[in-house]
Amino acid sequence: MGQKVNPISNRLGIIRGWDSNWFGGKSFGDNLVEDQKIRKYLNERLAKASVARIVIERTLKLVTITICTARPGLVIGKGGQDVDKLKEELKRLYKKDIQINIFEVKKPELDATIVAKNIASQIEHLIAYRRAIKMAIANTMRAGAEGIKIQISGRLNGAEMARKEMYKEGRTPLHTFRADIDYCQAEALTKVGLLGIKVWICRGEVYGKRELTPSFAQDNKGNNRGGRPNRGNRKRNNNR
Repeated sequence: MGQKVNPISNRLGIIRGWDSNWFGGKSFGDNLVEDQKIRKYLNERLAKASVARIVIERTLKLVTITICTARPGLVIGKGGQDVDKLKEELKRLYKKDIQINIFEVKKPELDATIVAKNIASQIEHLIAYRRAIKMAIANTMRAGAEGIKIQISGRLNGAEMARKEMYKEGRTPLHTFRADIDYCQAEALTKVGLLGIKVWICRGEVYGKRELTPSFAQDNKGNNRGGRPNRGNRKRNNNR
């Protein structure tokens, strides 16, 4: 099961929180479609800001959007002008009160979304895919990851027959629910067609309680213990 299902959805409510937090009732479908439109608009509008995650919370009169980005300065702008302009654009498009919170991703090398987007961008700028992938793996492991796995598929190097290639280093235990696995898939548009890119990053294992907030991915202090515990310490660690 762990090899087939999305690692993020497989850990929802355990060590990962939902990206949409609201109760819709009869308006569930409308809210879901609106969330998708907001995310698509923000990802296109902030394409250069290395957006990792967008969390949307709703109340009766307010929509709160939390943008997790590795480059908060590009989102906020000088004196907060850009984020105010973005807020007004969203208000005009969706006719609702909007509040925007910005969260900085402190280690972008450990975020699968940013890594996948960077690889896709390099391939689109005619950098060899093997070089882009190997650089991403080296940077991620240097940043403190326990393991990374990258799969690329499509007409690699312009070949007539599509194929898949897998590159990995370290450990990525997909069946271990306490393993903090981040996952993303991206696409690179080339002259010969689309290349699909999938990235899995293992950031250690989580013991005890954890806050399911947007900041959890970079909060590795206290709860995140890298590697498998020794036999003598396993029971003690699980009871923390």
